[in-house]
Amino acid sequence: MSTSTPTQPAENPEPKLKIYFLPNLFTAGNLFCGFVALTKIVEANLTPDAAGMVNWMPIKLALGFILLACIFDLFDGRVARMGGHESPFGREFDSLADLVSFGVAPAFLVHRVVLHQIFGEDYKEFGWFIASIYLICGAFRLARFNCLSAMNLPGAGKDFLGFPIPSAAGLVASLTLFIINLNEKEKNLGQWGNLLPVVLVFLSVMMVSEVKYPSFKSLGLRSSTTFLKVVVGAIFLGCLLILQEKILYYVLPLFFTAYLLYGFVRPHISRAWRREIEDEDEAEN
Repeated sequence: MSTSTPTQPAENPEPKLKIYFLPNLFTAGNLFCGFVALTKIVEANLTPDAAGMVNWMPIKLALGFILLACIFDLFDGRVARMGGHESPFGREFDSLADLVSFGVAPAFLVHRVVLHQIFGEDYKEFGWFIASIYLICGAFRLARFNCLSAMNLPGAGKDFLGFPIPSAAGLVASLTLFIINLNEKEKNLGQWGNLLPVVLVFLSVMMVSEVKYPSFKSLGLRSSTTFLKVVVGAIFLGCLLILQEKILYYVLPLFFTAYLLYGFVRPHISRAWRREIEDEDEAEN
């Protein structure tokens, strides 16, 4: 009499960690730019020379690398979504890179350029404290985003809850470039420098606020748009080629400031206007 041996249930394969090359390469570029920005800030000698002039070139390079990190951060998520390559690893890696490039670097920058001069050696702790507020709020902003995303809750999809930290860093960097450009022929930043600590604290509050901002994740190579927007985009690219440095000094601060203020105006405009500005499809609403 034959006895059949019971078949063993097939074991579930262990889940593998998915690491996609191209999106994480952009994220690595973001992190690299943040590290280079920090090195340039450390290397900068802000002591006036014999002629009373300050060499702002290392700081300008640092600001340029922070803005370049914003571009890398803009593309890593879009590349991942276009290829269907979003992953928990990419989300965590992106947050770590953002904390360095858009948290540590801008906070250290404002302390090095402005806060240290305002408070001096006797009250330098106040400068470190103000800079740390921005860094801590940025870390909370990133941690909250990761939790909302993992739990599929509102605030990490087509809308961001709180001002995004890359935009906060972009505003700090572009505004610093603007102030340096206005005061480059003087011995120091003058009274304009006092604006940066106020902006830093305000952005800290906005990052952990519950004000909603559009993520513009629907925008991409495959997204359709209106004829007028194509014309405006072409004119903007033309301005980039013609004006070049003036774009960095004047247009970028206005761009990031407009995005910051849009979060306050957004709840008071019609849904039709919102769809037109944010380029959303009606099906997504």
